Amino acid sequence: MKKLFFPLLMFTSLYGEVDVSGHVDLDSQFYLMHPEGKNKNSFTAKQTLELEYTHKDLTLFTSLYAQEAYYDFTKESEKTERTFARINELYAKYDFEEDAVKAGKSIEFWGALELRNITDGFNPRDFRNDMFANDKLGVYNVAYTHYFENSNLSLITKLQEEQQFMAAEPYVYYFFPSFVSYDGTLETQESKNRPSIYLKYSGSTDTEYPMDYAFIYENGYDSQRYFSTTTPQNLLVGSPTRGQPTRFVENAYIVNKFMTYDTLVVGSTLVKLEALYAKVDNNPVVGDYSHIGLGVEYTIENIYESHALGLLAEYYRYDTYESDKFSDLQLFETMQNDLFIGARYTFNNTEDSSFVGGAIFDLEYDEQSYYLKFESRVHGNFKLSCDYYYIVPSTKLLSFPTAYQFLGKHQKLGINIAYYF
Repeated sequence: MKKLFFPLLMFTSLYGEVDVSGHVDLDSQFYLMHPEGKNKNSFTAKQTLELEYTHKDLTLFTSLYAQEAYYDFTKESEKTERTFARINELYAKYDFEEDAVKAGKSIEFWGALELRNITDGFNPRDFRNDMFANDKLGVYNVAYTHYFENSNLSLITKLQEEQQFMAAEPYVYYFFPSFVSYDGTLETQESKNRPSIYLKYSGSTDTEYPMDYAFIYENGYDSQRYFSTTTPQNLLVGSPTRGQPTRFVENAYIVNKFMTYDTLVVGSTLVKLEALYAKVDNNPVVGDYSHIGLGVEYTIENIYESHALGLLAEYYRYDTYESDKFSDLQLFETMQNDLFIGARYTFNNTEDSSFVGGAIFDLEYDEQSYYLKFESRVHGNFKLSCDYYYIVPSTKLLSFPTAYQFLGKHQKLGINIAYYF
C-alpha cells in the first residue's frame, strides 16, 4: 500500500490535486392515487460519482450517473425502461487573471424563483424520473467569461441539442395515452449541431438594497419543445387520430430569446423576478410567447431559538401571441396563470434540517397542487429527504387537456436516503 500511496501523494503535490466525491441513493415512491394500469410504486437505486482534478489555473471535472429501477428486472408488462447510465458533465476550465475559458459537457443553473425557474433552459431534462425533479442533461458547449469588479460577461456556444427520453408506459409519469409511442426522437428545424449562442451578463450591487441580476440573449434552439406525429399522416398533437396506434417525436425550433432573473434584498424581504420573451423563427405551429414569474420571500429570524420561517408567494404568467398556433395547453405548459403560496421552515442546526411546502392554484383552469418536502442530514454522511404531492386536475371541458388532466388525480409519497462520500 505504501508503494502506491507515496507516489500518488507526490504526484498530487507536484502536478495538482484530485478530489473524489459522490453519493448513493435509495429512492422510493408510493403513488397513493394513480391511473389504472400503472405501477403503484417505484424503487430506484442511484449512483453519482464526481472527479475533479486541479493544477494551478486548470480544472478538469467529470460527473457520472447511473440508476437501476426495480421494475426493469420484473415481468415484461411492468418494465419502465428507467435503468441507464450517462455522463452528466465532462469539461476542462482554465482561469486567467480576468478571464476564463471552459469547454466540454456541463450543466448550468439559471434562475431565482422557488417553485420553478422559467429562465433555466440551457439544459434539457430527462423525463425518465420524477416529473417534480429537475433532472438535467449535460450539453456540449464552449464558454468564454470576462470578469469585471462586480459583474461578468459570458459568451456561450451550445454545440448540439440533446434528446429528452421518457420512461415506458407502466411508469406513472409517462403521461401520453396508451396508444402513443414516444422513443425520445428529436426533430430539429436545422441540423442538431446548429450552434445556439448565448450572451450572458450578470453581477451584483453593493448598495443599501443589494441586488443580483442576470440578462441573457439567445439565438438558437428554444428550451420549450413541442410534440408531433408522422403516423398515420403528418398530423400534429391534438389532431383527430385518437384510438389509432401512433408515434410521437419531439421538435426543436429556433428563437431569438431575451431572459432575465434578478433578486433584490429589502430588509427581511427578498424580491425575485424571472422573465423571458421568445421571438420564434418562422415555425408553422409555435408562435412568439412570453413567460414571467414574480416572487416575494419574507423571513422571520429566530422564530424559535435559531429557527427561521420564510413566507413565500409567487405568480407565473405565460402568454402566446399568435392565435392560429399552439396554445399553452398544446405545449403542456403548467404555469400559465398560477399563484403559489408557501413557506420554508429552517432549523439552522448541524443537520441542515428544513421543511418547505405550499399550494399552487391555477387561476385559469381551476387546478390545485399541494406539496411538502423535508430534508435533513443524518450522522454526517447520510441525507434523508421526504416529499408529498397531491394534484387535483381541472374538471373543465377544454379544447385540449391540461398536462395534469393527462396525469389524472394524483397523490405521491417519496422517501430518499442518500449516502455522501
